[in-house]
Amino acid sequence: QVQLVESGGGLVQAGGSLRLSCAASGRTFSSYAMGWFRQAPGKEREFVAAISWSGANTYADSVKGRFTISRDNAKNTVYLEMNSLKPEDTAVYYCAASKFGSLSTRWDRYDYWGQGTQVTVSS
Repeated sequence: QVQLVESGGGLVQAGGSLRLSCAASGRTFSSYAMGWFRQAPGKEREFVAAISWSGANTYADSVKGRFTISRDNAKNTVYLEMNSLKPEDTAVYYCAASKFGSLSTRWDRYDYWGQGTQVTVSS
């Protein structure tokens, strides 16, 4: 069983930056693929970014060039650096872990989820 705890959300003005963190329990973190998803009110959960066990990554087109996903296996933590934030980035951001280890943009490929952290971008 893996437990994920997100932190770092908050209120920021458009154009600002935030860094989200996701701390994972368990000794097999380094073998998991990790992803970030988000869900805005009234909308479906959508993929944001993912990083494989080897460090390969992929991003949604809407955040490419603005967001950066990274991981620190020694700290069992994955990060999402968010720059040039826009009001449309406002959502609850969820961290997720996949036992398969390879990249996936599909939420149903992830086995464990955090509780989410709110990101609000004001215009």
